[in-house]
Amino acid sequence: MLIRILGAAAGGGYPQWNCHCNGCETVRDGTAKPLTQSSIAVQSEEDGSWFLINASPDIRQQIEAMRGEGCFNLHSGNRSLPFAGILLTDAEIDHTTGLILLRESTAPLNIYSTATVKHALTSGYGILSTLQNYCGVNWAPITPGEIIQLTDELEVEAFALSTKVPKYIQSTEVEVWGIGLTIRDTTTNATLTYAPGMGSLNTDLRKRFENSDCILIDGTFWTNDELPKLGIGARTAQQMGHLPLSGDDGTLSQLANITTRKIFVHINNTNPILISNSPERQTVENTGVEIGYDGLTIKL
Repeated sequence: MLIRILGAAAGGGYPQWNCHCNGCETVRDGTAKPLTQSSIAVQSEEDGSWFLINASPDIRQQIEAMRGEGCFNLHSGNRSLPFAGILLTDAEIDHTTGLILLRESTAPLNIYSTATVKHALTSGYGILSTLQNYCGVNWAPITPGEIIQLTDELEVEAFALSTKVPKYIQSTEVEVWGIGLTIRDTTTNATLTYAPGMGSLNTDLRKRFENSDCILIDGTFWTNDELPKLGIGARTAQQMGHLPLSGDDGTLSQLANITTRKIFVHINNTNPILISNSPERQTVENTGVEIGYDGLTIKL
């Protein structure tokens, strides 16, 4: 199984167009590398089908980067779609807007999501209903706890991760809005767990991480008060559905005894771990956790 990080940044990318925080300015002066918005792709074998997990607003750039590195070996026409299916972990704008950029597909998009996400993207933020008038959509349900067979070699199990409601939805009901995915290559038993939005780390999730060969996990914020402290937002990390990395109960501390390969993704532009010489980045690297970047490819 091959896993490629298409975008390692959180919503807005790195740098974010209207942000002048220290991190964004280090990209603009050439000290740090830019990152596109959060998404990964998974392939069951070297010449097998790719599956896209989340469609960011940067999907065109991400596809071209894959094409430039020879990731797509099969062509079935002048306008073929390089992904056999698209799995959505939530209904957030930064994980779904890229679907609109795929509307030129000559075949319907095969989209997997929870029923809650389908409803949001049909009635609240009508991407799916719009796509029906362009290329069409073949929707398949994802239900936490159930296993979906994507190919003969590749299966995926979803698990509940977040009840945070997208800002464009007016709802007071407590529902599962965000999921994580455990993806398994049944020929090798190699296992990846992807959790880009993680508000807490309980016993069940810890066990899932321990039983995986590699985990790609939420690295959004360094501290809980990161945005309020910088004066660029009122909500804390946990109010936004993200467990901060630092602190006694932070992600780094809670991952300390998990020996699985660990990689942070979905990293916000304000997070100092993106700056190469920062003490925060050094702290992460000293724990053995990797910091994801665009184009990083993992073979399991």
